[in-house]
Amino acid sequence: MVRLFGYHTSKVDVHLVAWTFVVCFLSFSLPAFAELAGSDLGSSDAATAAYPNILLIVLLIALLFSGLLATAMFAFGLDSRGLESEGDVFFVRLSLAFLTAGVILAIGFYSFPLPFASSALLPTSLAFAFAGILLSRGVFKRIVRTRAGARRVIVVGSGRKALEISKLLNGSSGRYRVVGFYGQSDPNSALEENRCDAENRSLVDFAVDASADEIIVAVNDGRGEMPVDALLEAKLSGIRVTDLLTFYERECSMIKCEYLRPSWIVFSSDFQLGVGKRLAKRAFDLVMALILLFLTAPIMILLTAASLIESRGRDPVLYFQRRVGYGGRIFRLYKFRSMLVSAERDGMARWASTNDCRITALGRFMRRYRLDELPQLFNILMGDMSLVGPRPERPEFVSRLSESIPFYIERHCVKPGLAGWAQLMYPYGSSIEDAKRKLEYDIYYVKHASIVMDLIVLLRTVEVVLLGKGAR
Repeated sequence: MVRLFGYHTSKVDVHLVAWTFVVCFLSFSLPAFAELAGSDLGSSDAATAAYPNILLIVLLIALLFSGLLATAMFAFGLDSRGLESEGDVFFVRLSLAFLTAGVILAIGFYSFPLPFASSALLPTSLAFAFAGILLSRGVFKRIVRTRAGARRVIVVGSGRKALEISKLLNGSSGRYRVVGFYGQSDPNSALEENRCDAENRSLVDFAVDASADEIIVAVNDGRGEMPVDALLEAKLSGIRVTDLLTFYERECSMIKCEYLRPSWIVFSSDFQLGVGKRLAKRAFDLVMALILLFLTAPIMILLTAASLIESRGRDPVLYFQRRVGYGGRIFRLYKFRSMLVSAERDGMARWASTNDCRITALGRFMRRYRLDELPQLFNILMGDMSLVGPRPERPEFVSRLSESIPFYIERHCVKPGLAGWAQLMYPYGSSIEDAKRKLEYDIYYVKHASIVMDLIVLLRTVEVVLLGKGAR
């Protein structure tokens, strides 16, 4: 795995994105150069002198073409392997990505046409790119399968944590292979197969004989069971040693809160959103919120009219609710009303559930595509929220969750967001256990918060909104 501005992804997926970019670049530049060679621009000395500039323009447009298509594919979750096996899903997402990028490209291409290019250049390039990606991803998958072997891992430990990490590694789509376990012999453990007894053999010898690439420490008790000397020897011998918390962060883009210790946060080089970063993030929020407000204003007008028609003008269009924001401050959150006015007449705060009978017909549609959240753009402009961050919760829930979930308050050290990493990685939650799981992704975002991370979340949110993922 590699880390790009706080975003963890595999090296293979980085190569896949680069491969996709090259295919798209060639799909535009080759037809463009073919049309340029067959044009009559070379009939005059002035046109011939301008050739280098024309070539540069073609290359820049090819880069723009490739960048837009690659970005659209990223937004629809096509930046990683695996979807090819789900033929229909992959084809639909790829089609949506090309449709989105194609519309944007067509506006620019036909508004500012190239002097030598025909009107068929753009559709031809898009067709070549679509076919090229379908073909090249199949070839890429075969190359990766034959050349990139699984990373060989030794797990240090014998208890619940070791069993948990072994299941995660074995289900990693072939990226990892557990070649053995190291530690004290435990007849009650389910992990006695390929176990090396620490009393009879050194960890380094075991790792060398097994050709291990990495050692993952998953001991139950860090004080009594941790083989510090053996791990130190392995580290100094050039073998990568990784603790369980770091492995979850790297492979699952989450911070496993049940293994988290305050010292891990204190000594981390991250978890620092200084004044400069906060000002840059605020400027980014303001610009993007104004752009989104302009683009979604017609939708909000239609939703307002539909809400008035549904309730026959008797019920309010907007819903105001107290939420906990940055530093624990209470603010007023705006939403389009998606539930019956009598949804909480008894004064008890409740999470929404699947097929909740309190949700109106229009509200169900708005929730599916997150349209009920659009008024929160005004919360962003007022500074109560950010475009990206942990979702703000109601004070009643925060009080309850803070008592039962360690580190829950830490999610309030950044502004709550309209979109968030937890919303992308975990479905809608309606229980304390769901809140625990979502907190693991929120803490990950708090650790790596940046404008680049925000852009990644926003691009990923396109897929969530258009496909209605995780709604209730």
